[in-house]
Amino acid sequence: MPVNPDAQGRSYGPHEPYEVSRAKIREFADAVDARSFAHRDVDAAQAEGYADLVAPSTFAVVIAQRAEFHVVQDPEVGVDFSKVVHADERFTHHRPIVAGDEISTTIHIDRIVSRGGVSTVTTRAELADLDGAPVATVLSTLAVREDA
Repeated sequence: MPVNPDAQGRSYGPHEPYEVSRAKIREFADAVDARSFAHRDVDAAQAEGYADLVAPSTFAVVIAQRAEFHVVQDPEVGVDFSKVVHADERFTHHRPIVAGDEISTTIHIDRIVSRGGVSTVTTRAELADLDGAPVATVLSTLAVREDA
């Protein structure tokens, strides 16, 4: 089943807030080899002006991908995850993500293009704090191979 071009423009969420913990920041920093002490030591983070541990710049993907799951799981969109290759990811940070943040996400399907047996699905995840203030915007493009 090909990706449904009529799904372009759909939105999902906001979803239950993601609680950013020190442990998750440290685990992510280890995974991406982010070496700043501000990711691991509260005193070092506060010395740099952060309220608590600050997440590496790509940590927002952890939260965004939870929201993208709703797009992939929607049978009306038609994304076969077994045929997906991640094509692109872009971040716009409105402020740093720190331990203790609770962040909700609304995901939008901005664009669906099909050609040559491949559909690309571009989503935009808008991450916001509990007051609704923007935290980050994550643009992601998935390439979905269609059946021959």
